[in-house]
Amino acid sequence: MTQATAPAASSSSPASPAGRKDGRTAQRSLWRRLLARPEVGALIAAIGVYVFFFVAAPSFRDAGALSTVLYQASVMGIMTLPVALLMIGGEFDLSAGVAVTTSALTAAILSFQLSVNVWTGVIVALIVSLAVGAFNGWLLIKTGLPSFLVTLGSFLILQGANLAVTKIFTGNVASDSIADMDGFDQAKRIFASEFTIGGVNFKITIIYWLVFAAAATWLLLRTKFGNWIFAVGGNKDSARAVGVPVSFTKIALFMGVGAGAWFVGMHLLFSFNTVQSGEGVGNEFLYIIAAVIGGCLLTGGYGSAIGPVIGAFIFGMVNQGIVYANWNPDWFKAFLGVMLLVAALVNLWVRRTATRR
Repeated sequence: MTQATAPAASSSSPASPAGRKDGRTAQRSLWRRLLARPEVGALIAAIGVYVFFFVAAPSFRDAGALSTVLYQASVMGIMTLPVALLMIGGEFDLSAGVAVTTSALTAAILSFQLSVNVWTGVIVALIVSLAVGAFNGWLLIKTGLPSFLVTLGSFLILQGANLAVTKIFTGNVASDSIADMDGFDQAKRIFASEFTIGGVNFKITIIYWLVFAAAATWLLLRTKFGNWIFAVGGNKDSARAVGVPVSFTKIALFMGVGAGAWFVGMHLLFSFNTVQSGEGVGNEFLYIIAAVIGGCLLTGGYGSAIGPVIGAFIFGMVNQGIVYANWNPDWFKAFLGVMLLVAALVNLWVRRTATRR
């Protein structure tokens, strides 16, 4: 009797794997896995914005309009990528906007005043941009001050220096034109050239933007440094306890923002031949907005590289869509603010839906 009843008891035991599934180990559905991606909320928002302007502005549907939108998005997106990586690492850089102008002014003024090949100015500008980023990161680590305060100080220093130094060397608020200097044409082909597809001109920055996005995605998801970024953004003390080089990671991220500022600065310089010393103020908030719309959290430790690409594309659509719809451009910032709030709410809903059992 005992032998006959034992198997029955065993087969109905709650401990049996075949009896029921543990909710902690049950595989999530494809829908839940998709929603867990940081960029999903931004993608939903981008589709909505595109459809809205596609209907509201007939000229928005033209291929030429797409070229303009992509150009605006690429210039914004190239800087948004390193800013987003820095945010995932738990920090901000409020000097990112004026750092672009600093880089361009350094290359322009040095090349013109010394009458040297413009590539000399380009290389010195890169060194200066990386040095500014390294200084921000070093000061953050050494003092323990919030990155908001550290980079706000850098923002004010660079803003004042841009204007004062430019006036000293040029006598006005803009750099001298370097269009006729040695190396200008070659540098323009690299940083500010165009290519044609189907009779429509596209800026080379669009290609760079996509290449940098692919590189940033690989860095985040396929390298040890990417793991360090998420770790220091989530909890730097815990990351340090398990051997993550927190200081190196944060300084490298700030230097990445400097490198992005250099590249965009070179594009602007060789696109327009001259630079206004007061440009760039306020752009740092646009970079942060695009990153947040793309799914990066202000608290750090969460985000992707694809999300900021979509966030920058939304910026480009809004920026040009208002023009194509013949609306008052003064409403741009208001519309962008609405998009920020909507995107934040969508991202919040997406994360809660993805984690709900």
